Amino acid sequence: MNRRLFLSAAGGAAAALGLTRSATAQQEFEVTRSTSEWKAMLSDLEYKVMRDEGTERAFTSPLNDEKRDGMFNCKGCDLALYSSEHKYDSGTGWPSFWQAQPDAIETKADRSFFMTRTECHCRRCGSHLGHIFDDGPQPTGKRHCINGVSLTFSPASA
Repeated sequence: MNRRLFLSAAGGAAAALGLTRSATAQQEFEVTRSTSEWKAMLSDLEYKVMRDEGTERAFTSPLNDEKRDGMFNCKGCDLALYSSEHKYDSGTGWPSFWQAQPDAIETKADRSFFMTRTECHCRRCGSHLGHIFDDGPQPTGKRHCINGVSLTFSPASA
């Protein structure tokens, strides 16, 4: 069984067993909205990823191929999260960065899928962004593997 199929099956089983959790249920954030407000402003997929800590399918986000200079912001609150200067092609199918903007994200242990990973979320609204791994390029050696649906892109002024 390939890894992607295994992770999909494990994720479904974890959700069915109630082993997944939501970032918004555990902490207060500077920007807060009710469930109905979040659902009104986000698509079903955006809500699943950003509020229920889901994952978009690899290679589906147009931001994965975004090469212009600019800033990647949180779709939930427009906080500047990642500069295009820190973006690189990791080959994973998700927008990847080796560093976030200062004081833009928070992390916590994600113990879903029967493993421990480092989850990152927007520090201002708590929206789930993705995960951070230790296989990125220097100078940090980190790979911030981010769901494109959690981001908007603002090109730099010409």
